[in-house]
Amino acid sequence: MKEIDIFSLKGFRIGHADDKTAATGCSVVLCERGAVGGVDVRGGAPGTRETDLLRPENLVESVHAVFLAGGSAYGLAAGSGVMAFLEEKDIGFDTGVGKVPIVPGAILFDLHVGDHSSRPDLQMGYEACKHAYQTQGIREGNAGAGTGASIGKILGSDHAMKSGLGSYALQAADVQIGAMVAVNSFGDIVSPQDGKLMAGVYDKECLTLLSTENILLEQIMSGKADRFSGNTSIGVIMTNAKLSKSQANKIAAIAHDGFARTMRPSHTLVDGDTIFVLSTGEVEADLNTIGMLAAKVVERAVIRGVTKAETAYGMMGHQEFWLRRKKQHE
Repeated sequence: MKEIDIFSLKGFRIGHADDKTAATGCSVVLCERGAVGGVDVRGGAPGTRETDLLRPENLVESVHAVFLAGGSAYGLAAGSGVMAFLEEKDIGFDTGVGKVPIVPGAILFDLHVGDHSSRPDLQMGYEACKHAYQTQGIREGNAGAGTGASIGKILGSDHAMKSGLGSYALQAADVQIGAMVAVNSFGDIVSPQDGKLMAGVYDKECLTLLSTENILLEQIMSGKADRFSGNTSIGVIMTNAKLSKSQANKIAAIAHDGFARTMRPSHTLVDGDTIFVLSTGEVEADLNTIGMLAAKVVERAVIRGVTKAETAYGMMGHQEFWLRRKKQHE
Protein backbone atom coordinates (compact mmCIF):
# COMPACT_ATOMS: atom_id res chain seq x y z
CA MET A 1 0.00 0.00 0.00
CA LYS A 2 1.34 3.42 -0.92
CA GLU A 3 0.20 7.02 -0.89
CA ILE A 4 -0.54 8.44 -4.34
CA ASP A 5 -1.48 11.84 -5.77
CA ILE A 6 -5.26 12.18 -5.74
CA PHE A 7 -5.10 13.45 -9.32
CA SER A 8 -3.73 10.07 -10.40
CA LEU A 9 -7.08 8.40 -9.64
CA LYS A 10 -8.21 7.12 -13.02
CA GLY A 11 -11.62 8.12 -14.33
CA PHE A 12 -12.03 11.26 -12.20
CA ARG A 13 -11.36 14.96 -12.58
CA ILE A 14 -11.25 17.31 -9.58
CA GLY A 15 -11.80 21.05 -9.71
CA HIS A 16 -12.40 24.01 -7.41
CA ALA A 17 -13.72 27.56 -7.51
CA ASP A 18 -13.92 30.03 -4.66
CA ASP A 19 -14.54 33.60 -3.61
CA LYS A 20 -11.81 34.51 -1.12
CA THR A 21 -13.49 37.79 -0.19
CA ALA A 22 -16.82 36.17 0.58
CA ALA A 23 -15.07 33.16 2.21
CA THR A 24 -16.91 30.43 0.36
CA GLY A 25 -16.38 28.04 -2.51
CA CYS A 26 -17.21 24.89 -4.41
CA SER A 27 -15.35 21.67 -5.23
CA VAL A 28 -16.37 19.10 -7.84
CA VAL A 29 -15.48 15.56 -8.81
CA LEU A 30 -16.34 14.77 -12.42
CA CYS A 31 -16.68 11.25 -13.82
CA GLU A 32 -17.67 11.71 -17.45
CA ARG A 33 -18.00 8.00 -18.20
CA GLY A 34 -20.28 7.60 -15.20
CA ALA A 35 -19.63 5.99 -11.84
CA VAL A 36 -21.71 3.90 -9.47
CA GLY A 37 -22.67 6.15 -6.59
CA GLY A 38 -23.53 5.77 -2.92
CA VAL A 39 -24.03 8.11 0.01
CA ASP A 40 -24.42 8.06 3.77
CA VAL A 41 -25.78 11.03 5.73
CA ARG A 42 -25.03 10.91 9.47
CA GLY A 43 -25.37 14.45 10.77
CA GLY A 44 -28.65 15.87 12.02
CA ALA A 45 -28.64 19.03 9.87
CA PRO A 46 -27.79 18.02 6.29
CA GLY A 47 -28.17 20.01 3.10
CA THR A 48 -28.06 17.69 0.11
CA ARG A 49 -29.16 17.21 -3.48
CA GLU A 50 -30.12 13.99 -5.33
CA THR A 51 -29.26 11.66 -2.44
CA ASP A 52 -32.51 9.70 -2.85
CA LEU A 53 -31.39 8.86 -6.36
CA LEU A 54 -28.47 6.91 -4.89
CA ARG A 55 -30.67 4.50 -2.96
CA PRO A 56 -30.14 0.97 -4.32
CA GLU A 57 -33.80 0.45 -5.30
CA ASN A 58 -33.93 3.53 -7.53
CA LEU A 59 -33.43 3.55 -11.28
CA VAL A 60 -30.33 5.48 -12.25
CA GLU A 61 -27.07 3.53 -11.91
CA SER A 62 -24.48 6.10 -12.97
CA VAL A 63 -23.44 9.41 -11.43
CA HIS A 64 -21.60 11.97 -13.56
CA ALA A 65 -20.38 14.36 -10.86
CA VAL A 66 -20.53 15.16 -7.16
CA PHE A 67 -20.15 18.67 -5.80
CA LEU A 68 -19.31 19.97 -2.33
CA ALA A 69 -20.07 23.62 -1.58
CA GLY A 70 -20.32 26.26 1.09
CA GLY A 71 -23.20 28.70 1.33
CA SER A 72 -25.62 26.58 3.33
CA ALA A 73 -28.74 25.59 1.35
CA TYR A 74 -28.08 28.45 -1.09
CA GLY A 75 -24.92 26.64 -2.18
CA LEU A 76 -26.95 23.81 -3.70
CA ALA A 77 -27.36 26.15 -6.69
CA ALA A 78 -23.78 25.25 -7.66
CA GLY A 79 -25.12 21.91 -8.83
CA SER A 80 -26.96 23.64 -11.67
CA GLY A 81 -23.64 24.99 -12.94
CA VAL A 82 -22.15 21.48 -12.88
CA MET A 83 -25.16 20.23 -14.85
CA ALA A 84 -24.79 23.04 -17.40
CA PHE A 85 -21.12 22.21 -17.93
CA LEU A 86 -21.77 18.49 -18.40
CA GLU A 87 -24.72 19.16 -20.70
CA GLU A 88 -22.42 21.14 -22.99
CA LYS A 89 -20.21 18.05 -23.19
CA ASP A 90 -23.20 15.81 -23.95
CA ILE A 91 -22.71 13.87 -20.69
CA GLY A 92 -25.65 12.49 -18.77
CA PHE A 93 -28.43 9.93 -18.45
CA ASP A 94 -30.00 9.39 -21.88
CA THR A 95 -33.74 10.04 -21.65
CA GLY A 96 -34.35 9.73 -25.36
CA VAL A 97 -34.97 13.46 -25.72
CA GLY A 98 -31.69 14.58 -24.21
CA LYS A 99 -29.03 13.64 -21.72
CA VAL A 100 -29.59 14.64 -18.10
CA PRO A 101 -26.39 14.86 -15.98
CA ILE A 102 -26.77 13.12 -12.62
CA VAL A 103 -25.17 15.44 -10.07
CA PRO A 104 -25.61 14.75 -6.34
CA GLY A 105 -24.05 17.15 -3.87
CA ALA A 106 -23.91 18.50 -0.33
CA ILE A 107 -23.31 21.83 1.35
CA LEU A 108 -21.80 23.16 4.56
CA PHE A 109 -22.60 26.28 6.57
CA ASP A 110 -20.04 29.08 6.21
CA LEU A 111 -22.31 32.13 5.99
CA HIS A 112 -21.04 33.52 9.30
CA VAL A 113 -17.42 33.70 8.12
CA GLY A 114 -17.36 36.14 5.19
CA ASP A 115 -20.01 37.91 3.14
CA HIS A 116 -23.21 35.95 3.78
CA SER A 117 -24.90 37.54 0.77
CA SER A 118 -22.38 35.97 -1.63
CA ARG A 119 -22.78 32.19 -1.99
CA PRO A 120 -21.77 29.45 -4.43
CA ASP A 121 -24.06 29.66 -7.45
CA LEU A 122 -24.46 28.30 -10.98
CA GLN A 123 -21.45 30.26 -12.21
CA MET A 124 -19.19 29.01 -9.43
CA GLY A 125 -20.21 25.41 -10.07
CA TYR A 126 -19.45 25.89 -13.77
CA GLU A 127 -16.06 27.47 -12.99
CA ALA A 128 -15.13 24.54 -10.72
CA CYS A 129 -15.81 22.18 -13.62
CA LYS A 130 -13.63 24.28 -15.94
CA HIS A 131 -10.85 24.13 -13.38
CA ALA A 132 -11.12 20.32 -13.36
CA TYR A 133 -10.01 20.32 -17.02
CA GLN A 134 -6.99 22.50 -16.39
CA THR A 135 -3.55 21.30 -15.35
CA GLN A 136 -3.09 22.05 -11.69
CA GLY A 137 -1.55 20.82 -8.47
CA ILE A 138 -3.47 19.73 -5.40
CA ARG A 139 -5.44 22.54 -3.76
CA GLU A 140 -6.05 22.08 -0.05
CA GLY A 141 -6.74 24.18 3.01
CA ASN A 142 -8.45 27.50 2.21
CA ALA A 143 -9.71 26.36 -1.19
CA GLY A 144 -12.91 25.25 -2.87
CA ALA A 145 -15.56 24.07 -0.45
CA GLY A 146 -13.09 24.52 2.41
CA THR A 147 -12.55 28.25 1.85
CA GLY A 148 -14.77 29.34 4.75
CA ALA A 149 -14.56 26.15 6.82
CA SER A 150 -13.89 26.27 10.57
CA ILE A 151 -13.85 23.93 13.57
CA GLY A 152 -14.51 24.00 17.31
CA LYS A 153 -17.37 26.52 17.44
CA ILE A 154 -19.03 25.70 20.75
CA LEU A 155 -17.90 29.05 22.25
CA GLY A 156 -18.47 31.01 19.07
CA SER A 157 -16.23 32.08 16.21
CA ASP A 158 -13.88 34.00 18.53
CA HIS A 159 -12.67 30.69 19.92
CA ALA A 160 -12.89 28.65 16.70
CA MET A 161 -10.00 27.71 14.44
CA LYS A 162 -9.68 27.83 10.67
CA SER A 163 -10.05 24.56 8.81
CA GLY A 164 -10.36 23.70 5.16
CA LEU A 165 -10.28 21.19 2.33
CA GLY A 166 -8.17 18.05 2.56
CA SER A 167 -7.48 15.14 0.24
CA TYR A 168 -5.65 11.83 0.45
CA ALA A 169 -5.32 8.77 -1.79
CA LEU A 170 -3.85 5.28 -1.57
CA GLN A 171 -3.06 2.42 -3.93
CA ALA A 172 -3.04 -1.22 -2.81
CA ALA A 173 -2.17 -3.64 -5.63
CA ASP A 174 -4.42 -2.47 -8.51
CA VAL A 175 -6.98 -0.79 -6.23
CA GLN A 176 -6.97 2.99 -6.09
CA ILE A 177 -9.02 4.92 -3.53
CA GLY A 178 -9.00 8.53 -2.43
CA ALA A 179 -11.06 11.05 -0.49
CA MET A 180 -11.67 14.78 -0.60
CA VAL A 181 -13.23 16.32 2.52
CA ALA A 182 -14.29 19.83 3.51
CA VAL A 183 -13.77 19.89 7.28
CA ASN A 184 -16.26 22.15 9.04
CA SER A 185 -17.09 20.28 12.23
CA PHE A 186 -18.81 21.57 15.34
CA GLY A 187 -16.35 19.48 17.33
CA ASP A 188 -12.58 19.38 17.70
CA ILE A 189 -10.03 17.48 15.62
CA VAL A 190 -8.01 14.78 17.32
CA SER A 191 -5.09 12.65 16.19
CA PRO A 192 -6.32 9.21 15.12
CA GLN A 193 -3.04 7.76 16.35
CA ASP A 194 -3.18 8.82 20.01
CA GLY A 195 -6.47 10.69 20.45
CA LYS A 196 -4.76 13.95 21.41
CA LEU A 197 -6.34 17.28 20.48
CA MET A 198 -4.87 18.82 17.34
CA ALA A 199 -7.19 21.77 16.71
CA GLY A 200 -10.57 23.17 17.67
CA VAL A 201 -12.02 25.37 20.39
CA TYR A 202 -9.26 27.16 22.30
CA ASP A 203 -8.38 29.77 24.91
CA LYS A 204 -7.02 32.77 23.00
CA GLU A 205 -4.94 34.17 25.87
CA CYS A 206 -3.33 30.95 27.05
CA LEU A 207 -3.26 29.34 23.60
CA THR A 208 -4.62 26.18 25.12
CA LEU A 209 -6.89 23.78 23.31
CA LEU A 210 -10.11 23.20 25.19
CA SER A 211 -12.43 20.22 24.77
CA THR A 212 -15.82 20.57 23.13
CA GLU A 213 -16.95 17.36 24.82
CA ASN A 214 -15.98 18.67 28.26
CA ILE A 215 -17.68 22.00 27.60
CA LEU A 216 -20.86 20.18 26.58
CA LEU A 217 -20.80 18.28 29.87
CA GLU A 218 -20.25 21.48 31.84
CA GLN A 219 -23.19 23.11 30.08
CA ILE A 220 -25.44 20.19 30.97
CA MET A 221 -24.49 20.50 34.63
CA SER A 222 -24.97 24.27 34.64
CA GLY A 223 -28.30 24.11 32.84
CA LYS A 224 -27.12 26.15 29.85
CA ALA A 225 -28.80 25.54 26.49
CA ASP A 226 -26.71 27.21 23.80
CA ARG A 227 -27.64 27.08 20.14
CA PHE A 228 -24.94 26.18 17.62
CA SER A 229 -24.61 26.86 13.91
CA GLY A 230 -22.00 27.00 11.20
CA ASN A 231 -21.11 23.35 10.85
CA THR A 232 -21.15 20.21 8.65
CA SER A 233 -18.28 18.19 7.17
CA ILE A 234 -18.79 16.76 3.69
CA GLY A 235 -16.70 14.51 1.50
CA VAL A 236 -16.48 12.24 -1.51
CA ILE A 237 -14.58 8.97 -1.95
CA MET A 238 -13.34 7.91 -5.37
CA THR A 239 -12.24 4.38 -6.24
CA ASN A 240 -11.72 2.01 -9.16
CA ALA A 241 -12.92 -0.93 -7.05
CA LYS A 242 -16.01 -2.65 -8.44
CA LEU A 243 -19.08 -1.80 -6.33
CA SER A 244 -22.82 -2.15 -6.76
CA LYS A 245 -25.08 0.68 -5.57
CA SER A 246 -25.82 -1.25 -2.36
CA GLN A 247 -22.12 -1.81 -1.76
CA ALA A 248 -21.28 1.83 -2.51
CA ASN A 249 -23.82 2.92 0.11
CA LYS A 250 -22.33 0.50 2.62
CA ILE A 251 -18.79 1.75 1.95
CA ALA A 252 -20.03 5.31 2.48
CA ALA A 253 -21.41 4.25 5.86
CA ILE A 254 -18.15 2.57 6.87
CA ALA A 255 -16.17 5.61 5.70
CA HIS A 256 -17.82 7.71 8.42
CA ASP A 257 -15.48 5.91 10.81
CA GLY A 258 -12.88 8.33 9.46
CA PHE A 259 -14.97 11.21 10.80
CA ALA A 260 -15.51 9.47 14.14
CA ARG A 261 -11.78 8.84 14.57
CA THR A 262 -10.85 12.47 14.00
CA MET A 263 -13.82 14.62 15.14
CA ARG A 264 -14.91 14.90 18.77
CA PRO A 265 -17.86 14.89 18.84
CA SER A 266 -18.89 13.87 15.34
CA HIS A 267 -22.30 13.46 13.67
CA THR A 268 -24.04 15.87 16.02
CA LEU A 269 -27.51 17.30 15.53
CA VAL A 270 -25.92 20.56 14.35
CA ASP A 271 -23.67 18.86 11.78
CA GLY A 272 -24.92 17.58 8.42
CA ASP A 273 -22.03 15.15 7.92
CA THR A 274 -22.34 13.48 4.52
CA ILE A 275 -20.01 11.18 2.53
CA PHE A 276 -20.45 10.15 -1.10
CA VAL A 277 -18.79 7.18 -2.82
CA LEU A 278 -18.03 6.98 -6.54
CA SER A 279 -16.83 3.76 -8.20
CA THR A 280 -15.61 3.29 -11.77
CA GLY A 281 -15.87 -0.49 -11.28
CA GLU A 282 -12.62 -1.52 -12.93
CA VAL A 283 -11.03 -3.76 -10.29
CA GLU A 284 -12.46 -6.67 -8.30
CA ALA A 285 -11.61 -6.26 -4.62
CA ASP A 286 -12.57 -7.53 -1.18
CA LEU A 287 -15.29 -5.28 0.24
CA ASN A 288 -13.96 -5.46 3.80
CA THR A 289 -10.62 -4.16 2.56
CA ILE A 290 -12.30 -1.37 0.58
CA GLY A 291 -14.27 -0.34 3.67
CA MET A 292 -11.10 -0.23 5.74
CA LEU A 293 -9.29 1.83 3.11
CA ALA A 294 -12.27 4.18 2.72
CA ALA A 295 -12.22 5.03 6.43
CA LYS A 296 -8.46 5.50 6.31
CA VAL A 297 -8.43 7.94 3.37
CA VAL A 298 -11.26 9.95 4.96
CA GLU A 299 -9.34 10.05 8.23
CA ARG A 300 -6.20 11.32 6.54
CA ALA A 301 -8.11 13.81 4.36
CA VAL A 302 -9.66 15.32 7.51
CA ILE A 303 -6.23 15.79 9.10
CA ARG A 304 -4.86 17.39 5.93
CA GLY A 305 -7.87 19.69 5.73
CA VAL A 306 -6.94 21.02 9.17
CA THR A 307 -3.14 21.11 8.90
CA LYS A 308 -3.18 22.74 5.45
CA ALA A 309 -5.59 25.51 6.46
CA GLU A 310 -4.05 28.96 6.90
CA THR A 311 -5.05 31.70 9.31
CA ALA A 312 -7.85 33.75 7.72
CA TYR A 313 -11.08 35.64 8.43
CA GLY A 314 -10.02 36.27 12.03
CA MET A 315 -9.52 32.56 12.76
CA MET A 316 -6.14 31.02 13.49
CA GLY A 317 -4.88 28.11 11.46
CA HIS A 318 -3.35 24.93 12.89
CA GLN A 319 0.25 25.76 11.96
CA GLU A 320 0.17 29.30 13.36
CA PHE A 321 -1.50 28.09 16.55
CA TRP A 322 1.23 25.57 17.32
CA LEU A 323 4.00 27.97 16.28
CA ARG A 324 2.67 30.68 18.62
CA ARG A 325 2.18 28.15 21.39
CA LYS A 326 5.78 26.97 21.02
CA LYS A 327 7.12 30.52 21.20
CA GLN A 328 4.92 31.29 24.20
CA HIS A 329 6.42 28.37 26.13
CA GLU A 330 10.06 28.97 25.18
